[in-house]
Amino acid sequence: MALDLKLKKLRGPALILLLWAFTVWLLYPLIVLDNVYALNAKEYLYRAVIGIGIMIILFGKTVFDLFFPLSTSNKVTALQTAFLTLYSMVLAGGIIFMVARLVSLFIQSQDFDVEM
Repeated sequence: MALDLKLKKLRGPALILLLWAFTVWLLYPLIVLDNVYALNAKEYLYRAVIGIGIMIILFGKTVFDLFFPLSTSNKVTALQTAFLTLYSMVLAGGIIFMVARLVSLFIQSQDFDVEM
């Protein structure tokens, strides 16, 4: 019975880690890609949009956990609050980086003929 309770406690963090692994797999080509060709642009766009969407959902969950802790009777420690704040800032920075990388790859893939 005690083992069953331990497994139930580990189910939530394991699901989050699995979701993060899936997100990293989705966004990995966006990180290492130098340019996008027309043939594979649609695949990378869908993967990037789904990955960024998952990151936004995780960011919303983190901010919600930060401002509205689940157990209101127990005080949240300052260390836990600091780690959640740092985690949400890193997550927001990752979202901004991924969107900027997606836009920069799109701009690089376009042929701009500007004459002055």
